[in-house]
Formats: sequence, C-alpha cells, structure tokens
Amino acid sequence: MIRPDLDSLPAYVPGVRDERAIKLSSNECAEEPLPAVVDAMARSLGTVNRYPDMGALEIREALAAHLGVAVEQVAVGTGSSALCQQLVEIAAQPGDEVIFPWRSFEAYPIFAQVVGATGVPVALDRNHRVDLPAMAAAVTTRTKLIFVCNPNNPTGTTITNDEFASFMDAVPADVIVALDEAYFEYNRAADTPVATDVITRYPNVVGLRTFSKAYGLAGARIGYAFGPERIIAALNKVAIPFSVSSMAQVAALASLEATAELEARIDDTTSQRERVVAKLGLGESQANFVWIPDAPAELPKRLAEEGVLVRAFPEGVRVTVTNAAETDAFLEAWDRAQ
Repeated sequence: MIRPDLDSLPAYVPGVRDERAIKLSSNECAEEPLPAVVDAMARSLGTVNRYPDMGALEIREALAAHLGVAVEQVAVGTGSSALCQQLVEIAAQPGDEVIFPWRSFEAYPIFAQVVGATGVPVALDRNHRVDLPAMAAAVTTRTKLIFVCNPNNPTGTTITNDEFASFMDAVPADVIVALDEAYFEYNRAADTPVATDVITRYPNVVGLRTFSKAYGLAGARIGYAFGPERIIAALNKVAIPFSVSSMAQVAALASLEATAELEARIDDTTSQRERVVAKLGLGESQANFVWIPDAPAELPKRLAEEGVLVRAFPEGVRVTVTNAAETDAFLEAWDRAQ
C-alpha cells in the first residue's frame, strides 16, 4: 500500500520548542511582523471565504519589480522549501541524481528521495564551506539538479564569485543549478554570487529566496523562485493549486513596501551576530545564526537548562542570532554553561 522506499526516508526534524525558553534553534525572526504587515493580514481575513489568487499575480509583479526581472521569471510557493521540492519534481525522475552540499539544508535529501531520485551529498571543505570543486566532480550523466546553499545553512559560510564561475564552467548546461539564498538579506560578504546577477549569465540557474527569515513571516509560508522562464513555467505546472494563501500574499506585499523598517531589523541582527562571533571566537557567518563546530555533545542540554534552545547537529551546534535582549540572554547562558 505504501511505497517501501519511504521506510528509509529521513524525517525533517524542526527546532525544539519550549514556551518557557528563548528559542534560538530555528533561525526565526524574534520580532513580530511589522505593523503594516499585521494590518494587511488582518484586512485579508474578510476574504478567506474565497480562494486566493492561484497565479499570485500581484505579489509576483511586486517581486519582479523588486528583483529587476520579468513577472514570467518569478514563481511563489509555500516557503522556498516547497519550491525546492518542485525543482526536484521538474528535474529528476527515479534513477536520476540530485547533488547538494552536506551538511546543508536538511530537507535536500528528503526532496530527492520523495521523487525516487538519488541524493548525492558532497562534504563541506575543512573550513565548513560549500566545496564547489568537489560538487562539480560529483556530476555524472545522471545528474539533473544541484543545490548550492549560499550562505550555507547551518554553517553560515559563503562561496566566492570566482569559485562559482569555475563551478558553472564545469557543470553541463542541461543541469539545473538552484542557488538557495534563504539568508540573502543577512549576507554582507563583498565577494559572493548574487542570484539576480547570476541568472542573467547562466540559463540553467534559478534563485530561491524566502519571506520566512528576515521578513519574519515563517508562519505565513511564502517564498519565491526566479530565473529562466522555462524553469519558472515548469515550477508552476507542478505547484499545488491555491497553495499560497491570500494572507501570505498580502503579507509579502506589505513587507516589500516596509523597506526602512526591515533594514533596521536586519542591521540589528547582523550587529548582534558580530557580538556573538567575537565573544565565542567563531568563524565568520553571513546568516542570522552562528556555527559552533565540534561543540561538546552536552552543550545543547546545558544551554537548555539555562533557558536557551539551540540546534544540535552531529558536526556542531547552530545558534540563531536575533536581537540585543536575546543575545544578552544567550551570552549569559553560555558563560554559565561552560
């Protein structure tokens, strides 16, 4: 009755929840949505008896203007994670391969296996960066899709323009490359590829971004893809009808119009990130989290006992960075947990 291969499907594990603790385990924005966004969502409640605009035309037009692309080059979905799944669906069949860095976004291998494709994880380099030469070397005639997470989750590291250019020179033109920029707004790296530029030079690259992180709409579930019209049209073909709610669409629209408030919040987060990096003596991060490699196995438990939840991985611990108050609390808990 159920596909037997699903027995080996890894489960996506969300960050731990505890209403009594400070949650720094899921890379969420700590602040409530901006007032204009809340107002827009409240006004939309009176229309929930109707289906949302399936084509999401208004938000796609706004995103096209924001990105400097044609509206036909933009697709929206229930978070960029849904669009990752759709990319696998349009690119891969059973027996095909999907390459991704590892460790990276935990859902990549799940997305591949759901369609019967083979996930090909490629280890990060010794500096916890996406190893593009190794990923290029992993390409075979069965490769159909490659995910490049930049900044990488959970390590916060970025790739350079030259590295990406060399990588693209080695990747066949019929392989889709997804540049996953979920943490784009926090990225301050001077030398790193940006999807809006890259898609103008490579017809097989698609960019992915989300409203879940910097925009603080994780619960609304809306993200977007942008790139070649052929890829975007295919994404729309496999999308679940009416999947992006009317509330999510108006929330995203209002968020795009609140530029000054958004930038102030992002600046606060990046300044707190530098505080944490300096205090803990960590490597550079370009996301709203820091990576503690080879952390003691008991560290997450110790921090939880101090009222702070973080995310544990076999290779280390990821800590979300938010505002000054939560950073103060984390650093105090860190000192007590040592």
